[in-house]
Amino acid sequence: MRDLKLPDQRHPEKAHRPDNAQPKKPAWIRVKAPGGTGYNKTREIIRENRLSTVCEEAGCPNVGECWSQGHATMMIMGEICTRGCTFCNVATGKPQALDAFEPGRVAHAVATLGLKHVVITSVDRDDVADGGAEHFAQTIRAVRHRAPETTIEILTPDFLRCDASALEVVVAARPDVFNHNLETVPGLYPTVRPGARYFHSLRLLQRVKELDPSIFTKSGIMVGLGEDRQGVLQVMDDMRSADVDFLTIGQYLQPTPKHHSVERFVTPEEFASYEKSAYGKGFLMVSATPLTRSSYHAGDDFARLRDARMAKLG
Repeated sequence: MRDLKLPDQRHPEKAHRPDNAQPKKPAWIRVKAPGGTGYNKTREIIRENRLSTVCEEAGCPNVGECWSQGHATMMIMGEICTRGCTFCNVATGKPQALDAFEPGRVAHAVATLGLKHVVITSVDRDDVADGGAEHFAQTIRAVRHRAPETTIEILTPDFLRCDASALEVVVAARPDVFNHNLETVPGLYPTVRPGARYFHSLRLLQRVKELDPSIFTKSGIMVGLGEDRQGVLQVMDDMRSADVDFLTIGQYLQPTPKHHSVERFVTPEEFASYEKSAYGKGFLMVSATPLTRSSYHAGDDFARLRDARMAKLG
């Protein structure tokens, strides 16, 4: 994994930002350092196929656990994002051209790892006319061909600067789960997610359901950025109005001093309260813990999500 102690080398575009203190993590946040046979095998397969993972690029705290079990979240379309969200550990800049052979390499890695469920995400590609929609679709089709029993979850950008047909291309490839994270409450967008628009992202999720009601939709937010409880509950209501099935809530962790500060660490008891409220609002599946991330235990959660829908339908 990259050395996150060198923010100016990792994120030269963020060097002008003032430093924000990084508070000591509470006991419930700490995780074991990655390592072991399973972890090394997963890393070797990722390297052999010249793939990027959000596990590494975003500095996920769960990488040791997930890779030890052979699970990895594939990140397509390069390692450089065209956006500059202040919470994100992915580098910002001018990306290289899309790699036409990448979908095949992703599919090969999925088959080699023997994944029952795969999560495929990407950087934002505002430099590409369709935002990378066709590349997502090609990757979904390639995985279907090489690993037909694998269920596919995608975590997409917002396609903000694209024609509406871009989303239709992705939905037509029929992923099992369409995830797009709102990330935070709308009042924090100018400082946390300045290149995005809250209601556009919300409408994107709603549009997926309109195009194909059979696809599960999923979204998530981070807490600890300065939001309050009422704001979180309002986001839940907004998601339900867009017919989102699955909600994730996790603690924001500051990657470097150049990133948005952690305003507070939300307690496990507060997360449990959010989970209870979310189920009360009608979500089919909720994951709300300090270490919850979009793809953490995604396969197990998908199975429960599918069971929840079947139970609802009777």
